[in-house]
Amino acid sequence: MIVPLDWLVFMSMSDTHAARPPAVAGLFYPQDTKALRATVDELLTAARARLEKSPKALIAPHAGYVYSGAVAASAYVELQQHAAEFNQVALLGPAHRVALRGIAVPSVAAFETPLGNVAVDTELRARVLRLPGVALGDAAHEHEHSLEVHLPFLQSVLNDFTLLPLVVGEANPDLVAQVLDEVWDGDDTLIVVSSDLSHFHDYREARAIDAATVANIEDQLPTIAPQQACGCRALNGLLTATRRRGLQIVTLDVRNSGDTAGGRDRVVGYASFAATE
Repeated sequence: MIVPLDWLVFMSMSDTHAARPPAVAGLFYPQDTKALRATVDELLTAARARLEKSPKALIAPHAGYVYSGAVAASAYVELQQHAAEFNQVALLGPAHRVALRGIAVPSVAAFETPLGNVAVDTELRARVLRLPGVALGDAAHEHEHSLEVHLPFLQSVLNDFTLLPLVVGEANPDLVAQVLDEVWDGDDTLIVVSSDLSHFHDYREARAIDAATVANIEDQLPTIAPQQACGCRALNGLLTATRRRGLQIVTLDVRNSGDTAGGRDRVVGYASFAATE
C-alpha cells in the first residue's frame, strides 16, 4: 500500500488493545524463539563495549542479521551494563513500504516478536501526537522492518521497557528534533535511530561514501542525504538534537555487506554510533 506523501493514515489496522505481529521474523532474523535468542546472544558476545558512560542515543542498522547483526550488536552491547537505567525506548526508523509525509505512530498496544511483546508507551505516544506533523499511521508500521529488527536486541539487553515506535517519512530535522525534545529529558529514556548507509555501490566506492557519511555524523551536521543513509531524516533530527545539547557522537563500528556476508560488487553500508555526554 502506498500512501500519498501529503496524507498520514489515520485508520487503524487493528484495535488499540492488539499487538502488531512480526512482519519479518523468519526473513531478517530467526522466527524460532530459541534460535533467535541464541543468535542475538552470539552477536552480543562477539561485540566489545567501548564506552564508560551509558549512551543517551544509539544509531544502528536494520538489515538482516546475517548482514548487519554484528554491527547492530556493537551498539547494543553498550547497554548491557546499564540495563537498569532505561525503561523507555523511543525508536525511529525510515518508511520503506509506505510513502509518508511527517511521522507516524501506531495505534496498537504492543509490538510482538518471537521473544514476547513490547508494550507501546501510551503516555509518550499521546505527548508526541500533540505535535503538528505526527499522527497515527498503522499502515506505515504494518510491514516495516526498520524498527522491528531492533526489538530482539532491546529485549535481550534491557529489562522491562515500553516503546515509542516512530516511522519517519518526509520530515525536516527540526520536526524530528521537536519530537525528541518531548522524550529527551527522561533519564530513563533511550533513543534509537535505525539506518543503513549507502546502497548498491561496489565495495571500494561504498567505503569512500560511507567514510564521508561517518565523518558527517561525528561532526553532527544534519545534512545527510537519502543516498548516504536511508534513515537520513531521523538521523538529521537526532544530530540536530545532540548538537543543541552539546553531546558527542562516538563511532562504534563501520562495515558493509562485503565484510559480513555476500559479494563485493553491490554492497550495503552499515555503521553504529552512540551519543554521550
